[in-house]
Amino acid sequence: MAKLRVGILFGGRSGEHEVSLLSAASVVNAIDKTKYEVVPIGITKDGRWLTAEHAERLLKGNGEEQADKSIRSTRATLRAGDPEATPGAAVLARGESVVVPPEPARRDAGLAPFQTDANLRRASDRAINVDVIFPVLHGTFGEDGTIQGLLELADIAYVGAGVLGSSAGMDKDIMKSLFRAAGLPIVKHVTVLRSHFEGEPKKVKKLVESKLKYPVFVKPANLGSSVGISKAHDRKELGPAIAEAAKFDRKIVVEEGVGGKKNKAREIECAVLGNDDPKASIAGEIIPCKEFYDYDAKYLAEGSELMIPAKITKGEMKTAQRLAIAAFQAVDCTGLARVDFLMDPKSRKIYVNEINTMPGFTAISMYPKLWAASGVTYPELIDRLIRLGMERHEDKKRNQYSR
Repeated sequence: MAKLRVGILFGGRSGEHEVSLLSAASVVNAIDKTKYEVVPIGITKDGRWLTAEHAERLLKGNGEEQADKSIRSTRATLRAGDPEATPGAAVLARGESVVVPPEPARRDAGLAPFQTDANLRRASDRAINVDVIFPVLHGTFGEDGTIQGLLELADIAYVGAGVLGSSAGMDKDIMKSLFRAAGLPIVKHVTVLRSHFEGEPKKVKKLVESKLKYPVFVKPANLGSSVGISKAHDRKELGPAIAEAAKFDRKIVVEEGVGGKKNKAREIECAVLGNDDPKASIAGEIIPCKEFYDYDAKYLAEGSELMIPAKITKGEMKTAQRLAIAAFQAVDCTGLARVDFLMDPKSRKIYVNEINTMPGFTAISMYPKLWAASGVTYPELIDRLIRLGMERHEDKKRNQYSR
C-alpha cells in the first residue's frame, strides 16, 4: 500500500511561533516513516506559506549527522527561545513559497496554490499534495479556527478540533460560558473590553474589585502559552496588568486567584484523546519555578517540575478525568486537547481552568508525557491522531449540503 502523505503544518504568525517549530521537529522525528510520507509546510511570522519538494533534506538542514545532533540537543534543552536548534527551522529558511486558496483541490493534490505568473513555476507543480494535514500550530491564526476554516473550505482532512471547537477553546470568555452552561466548576471571573478600560479605567477597576478578591490573574481572552498574563496582588498592579493583556486582545479576562492571598493553587493537567468517545489520560501536576506557570516558566527558565502522575487521591484523579472529558465535549472538541485545572490547596476543590485544543507537542511536553504514562507511546499517539482526523473527515462527508 502507498504511504499516507501527511502535511506537517507549523510556524505561523502567533507569539507561539517558536514553540510550534519545536513541536513540529519532534513530530517529524517520531512519526512512523514506514507508514507515512512527511511533507513539511511552514508558515513564516509574516504569514507566507512555504513547502519543499525534498521534505527530509530540508528538515535535516545541512546533513543527517548535524540534524541528529540538533534533535538530541533540542530534546535535552527544549526551549522556545532557541528555535535555531530545531531542524524544522530549515524549511522556513529554504522552502519554496506557495499561496493557498480556500477551495477544494483536485483529488491528486491536497492543497492547490493560486495560479502564478508565467515567469514562475506552474501552479500545479507547486501544489501541496497531501492526504491529511497535521496542524502543529499554537495560538492565534493556528489554534483559533482560522486554519481549520481554510482546511474545511479546501475539503481536506486534518488533525484536531474543528472550527467551532478551536475558536471556542481559544476564547477564554466564550470557553468559560460553555463550561458554566455544562455545569462545570469554574473560578469567578470578569470579562472587560479594551475600549472600556481605555475609556474609563477607574470604572473598570472598580467593577473588577466589586466582583473579585485579590489576587487576580489578568489574561488576554485569545492567546496561549501564558503570553500577556499577569498576577495582580492589589489595585496598584491591576491597571498595568489589564494594560499588558490589552496589547494582545480586545477582550480581557480577569480571574479570582484560587487559594487566596496566602496559598497558591495547585496546577493539575489532563490529556484527552478521541472524537465522539473521548478518553482521558492520568492527570499530572505542574510545579512552576516562578509564582505561576507563565511563558518564561514554561519555555525559558529552568526549574519547573512536571509530576506524573499528580499526587492526588484516586477519587480526585477520577474527578479530573471526568471533568476533562466533560470540558472537551462542552466546546465540541475533537482529536486532542489538554485540560488544565486549578486545585484549592486547602479545600482540594478542583476547578476547570481552560482547554488547549493544540497543546505543546514536543516529546517532552505535558500532553505526550501524560499519554506515555497512560500507556500510549509518542509515535502511537501521532498515529492515533492522524486516524482520528481521517475518521472525522470521512464522517463529515456523510453530510448533505443541499436537497
